[in-house]
Amino acid sequence: MKILLIGRHGQVGGALEARWASRADLVAIDQEDVDLSQTDAISAALDGIQPTLIINAAAFTNVDAAESSRETAFAVNAAAPKVLATWAARHDAALVHFSTDYVYGGSGSRPWREEDQPAPLNVYGASKLAGDRAIAESGAAHLILRTSWVYATEGQNFLRTMLRLGAERDALAIVDDQIGAPTSADTLADIVEQIMMAAGESPREFLRAKGGVVQAVCRGGVSWRGFAEAIFAGARARGADLLVREVRPIPTSEYPTPAQRPLNSRMALDRLHERFEITTPDWKDALATVLDQVYSVGRDSDA
Repeated sequence: MKILLIGRHGQVGGALEARWASRADLVAIDQEDVDLSQTDAISAALDGIQPTLIINAAAFTNVDAAESSRETAFAVNAAAPKVLATWAARHDAALVHFSTDYVYGGSGSRPWREEDQPAPLNVYGASKLAGDRAIAESGAAHLILRTSWVYATEGQNFLRTMLRLGAERDALAIVDDQIGAPTSADTLADIVEQIMMAAGESPREFLRAKGGVVQAVCRGGVSWRGFAEAIFAGARARGADLLVREVRPIPTSEYPTPAQRPLNSRMALDRLHERFEITTPDWKDALATVLDQVYSVGRDSDA
């Protein structure tokens, strides 16, 4: 089996590559290797590598920039997955792809289920939904993992932004009416690893039987403000000297952005457990693990 990991410099791709670095059957690439906005380049790369399993952890993820870069967002988030899935279908390969809570409309308070009708509020969500649908229609053996609020020790994400701002400012105003499940990249890498271990040497047959759309997030829910407060409390408990003393709650209406955000990003996890017997950690436990990594790295570098 040969595994092609796309998006090695991203949060989830980086977490997967780190744990699979010693695998002789892994080929890990990113945008500098293959331009994902160019379908011909993707096809050529696939023909050259001939993977048995494709894991696509790459995407155009700048939600606000997508509003003014619709063509690029759809090229990377919709056209590229279609090429990957079409190639996989023709070559008896399997595809694992990551999607987003932004495909849903964000109304109500009930956790979204995989069978709920999508209704994206912005270009990013629409482009990711188009990619999901293209994969489903391709005939390829596939698994689409829908996730939310991803963060890691590296990259551009809410955790790193809060740690930076918390060290620079004594007061912050954070949105408090958007609810979701912060999900660490390591949690997602764990999920993929468990599923692939269960699949063994036959990922195509395994995903034909158990694939489709499956939601994959940490358990529980919190607002962005609540997440920020947990980050600050956890950082201080690990010795961080933060300036921030006040985290003021504000509604989404007081923090206008080019792209509209869903208020409800809660996601049900029944299918993940039923199909793969996977129970994800609570978001607070996953955050504690990531903060341990952040501050153990800091202590090691200071020594």
